[in-house]
Amino acid sequence: MAERNGVPAVSIMTSAFVDAAELMARVQGVPLHPFSVIEHPIASADAKGIDERAQLAVAAVVEILVG
Repeated sequence: MAERNGVPAVSIMTSAFVDAAELMARVQGVPLHPFSVIEHPIASADAKGIDERAQLAVAAVVEILVG
């Protein structure tokens, strides 16, 4: 994982995968790994919906990494 090499990292996922991601983070030894969570599903979203979710995800990632 990037954190083990000193590289800050944030995972982006939809709300449907949070439980699985938290479990994997614990298994990988980084139980406090940060996540940016967007609305699920994305497969049925149009271009505007994808863009809106992407903007929210980026804003959350910046907040997590920069504060």
